[in-house]
Amino acid sequence: MFNQPWLTWCQTKKHWAAPSVPAEAERRKENADETRAVAKTAIHRLLSRRDIPLREKTLWRMLYETAARASEILALNVEDLDLEHRRAPVRFKGGAIEWVYWDSGTAHLLPRLLRLPDGTCRTRGPLFLSERRPVPARRPPAADICPYTGRARLGYDRARVLLDKYAGLDLHQLRHSAATHLGEAEVPLQLIMGKTRHKNPRTAMRYVKPGAEAIASTPAPTLIRAVPTSCCLDAL
Repeated sequence: MFNQPWLTWCQTKKHWAAPSVPAEAERRKENADETRAVAKTAIHRLLSRRDIPLREKTLWRMLYETAARASEILALNVEDLDLEHRRAPVRFKGGAIEWVYWDSGTAHLLPRLLRLPDGTCRTRGPLFLSERRPVPARRPPAADICPYTGRARLGYDRARVLLDKYAGLDLHQLRHSAATHLGEAEVPLQLIMGKTRHKNPRTAMRYVKPGAEAIASTPAPTLIRAVPTSCCLDAL
């Protein structure tokens, strides 16, 4: 793929040497994956399973309810949480700070996730923690270590592996599914963009197409049964 506007900017604004793209060159067609959105019933079953650990259940539900990127949620600290208003600030692309909001499911799980064995609760440090303490040779920065347990922040790769292990899904599918389900509920595009924090409507539209479950439940068009001509003549 090429970026013609960027090449033009290099040539006209900066007078840098840049390759010229032939006029007949065409942009490669993007093949959208229409199967990335997971049915709402499938997500409900996943989050209701008793064999899912509390940490994973909280993370996956939070990703779905906030429609946030996994990297944003994994970077949260306990002190970032506004539990009363069910929100937290995340660092957006470019360094901007924006809010993500969750629902009652996440609000119910978070206090349990923060509770320590002695009955007290964590008030600072990484929100999602790894299973064990890091070895000295791979010790992360102090900001990524829980001051109560000594365990490190849960990494993206580990979170990705666990979701694939339990459900065969990718972390981004939870965000994709959340936006799709909002679209199926006829939530206006502007509100969906506010939830997902997309700036470009064209980008957001990729997420709000009806999912397979909604399409399957759509009734087929009803045809008007034709009346035979002979019956009309008999009626006369």
